[in-house]
Amino acid sequence: MDPGLWCSGARVTVVVATRNRWPDLERSLPRHEGPVILVDNGSTDGTPARVRERFPQVEVVALGRNLGATARNEGVRLARTPYVAFADDDSWWAPGALERAAGLFDAHPRLGLLAGRVLTGPDERPDPICAALAAAPLGTAPDLPGPSVLGFLACGAVVRRDAYLGAGGFDEVVFFFGEEERLAADLAAAGWGLAYAPHVVAHHHPSPASRDHGGRRALAARNAVLTAVLRRRWRVVARRALAAARGGGPEWRGLWQAVRRLPRAVARRRALPAAVEAAFTRLEGATAAFEAVRAGNGAK
Repeated sequence: MDPGLWCSGARVTVVVATRNRWPDLERSLPRHEGPVILVDNGSTDGTPARVRERFPQVEVVALGRNLGATARNEGVRLARTPYVAFADDDSWWAPGALERAAGLFDAHPRLGLLAGRVLTGPDERPDPICAALAAAPLGTAPDLPGPSVLGFLACGAVVRRDAYLGAGGFDEVVFFFGEEERLAADLAAAGWGLAYAPHVVAHHHPSPASRDHGGRRALAARNAVLTAVLRRRWRVVARRALAAARGGGPEWRGLWQAVRRLPRAVARRRALPAAVEAAFTRLEGATAAFEAVRAGNGAK
């Protein structure tokens, strides 16, 4: 397809960040609707050249190095549409989903981020985050199209481009994994609304490539602490550090990694407005209760 035809009249650009995942891209790229910007994080498997050859309609940005989640920032800057949807190399948006999302943004000027419903794997199971978002512990603001949220999955999110760039995009201190929390906090602090829209659907078929689950636990612990240092009250920092210390090997490793990045996080620290901090506290209490109920039901 001619890239010009894609861009004509398009209101949503899909930004895909990738690294060494050509087999996944070969399956997912044909499923995208509208303009696509692929930002390559220094792949060594020939991904940029392969995409340019197989999918000439895709705009490829080869960074030459791994910038983690912040690679998406470059894609958003290059987008020429008012709204941007994120996708992973192993995910894509359902037909018509992005047009529906654009309509919601058009109708709700304060909407800065829309969290869609993410269906996982061949059996299309809703990601566990969907139930937490639908529970609406923060209620539904009258000027938003769905429950107010402060959490989302990047591969199931659509953003207002100007709001995203104004909030600084994703953060190089956090780098990757759990990068959504700080962005949500800064969007809310700037007055933007974040909402869940279950009828805007993304599909995520996790890559068959090997995943280091211990490494991900370490990243989760590290980034939970770093995000708290960047924006949350010090008692939250202490609570998350203590949880990591009690967690075990991967969490201990993550805590040590957080300590090494601590000077950068402290240098960029900016406490949230009281109302946003209170919303996070309320959300965390509701999430803990939700997890306790789910664990109890699973034990029966």
